[in-house]
Amino acid sequence: MKLVFLLGDAAVGKMTVGQELTKITALRLFHNHMTIEPVLEIFGTFESEVIAEMRELIFRRFAASDRYGLIFTLMMAFDQQSDWDYLEHVRSIFAPYNTEFYYVELIAPQEIRLARNATENRLREKPSKRDISASNARLLADDEKYRCVSFPGEIPFENYLRIENADLSPQETARIIQETFRL
Repeated sequence: MKLVFLLGDAAVGKMTVGQELTKITALRLFHNHMTIEPVLEIFGTFESEVIAEMRELIFRRFAASDRYGLIFTLMMAFDQQSDWDYLEHVRSIFAPYNTEFYYVELIAPQEIRLARNATENRLREKPSKRDISASNARLLADDEKYRCVSFPGEIPFENYLRIENADLSPQETARIIQETFRL
């Protein structure tokens, strides 16, 4: 099995690149809002424990399956130990199944991400982002609060790829990932 972590800042293109990567590989996409949106709809608030339980169940069942692999998207704050711990936790679920791990960090400047924050695909897939003003405010606040771009040499993982995708289409970015890792 293969597990591709698509990491990066808000609206950098993780979900869209993941969608394109599923078109050219046998990987399945599990973007982080696939658990966030239903919980928001049902509970009316962000319930982190419920989201975590849903993800945990999906990871465990998928890891134990005979599927080719999974793409998981995550807004990664490199200055938060809890995010590093979460990556390790997910990895520990898949590791007993001889999983190959891949880490892709997407990077784009804030002005590009603000433009991407209002794309048709993003708003269709992530209803919680449809209030553009509020979503932009969260993006800007997160940029102030967290460091979501790694420092050179900070990522300790094998099979790590950093892509500055401001001038790349999602298709081009997915192709780079697919070719680099031979997925």
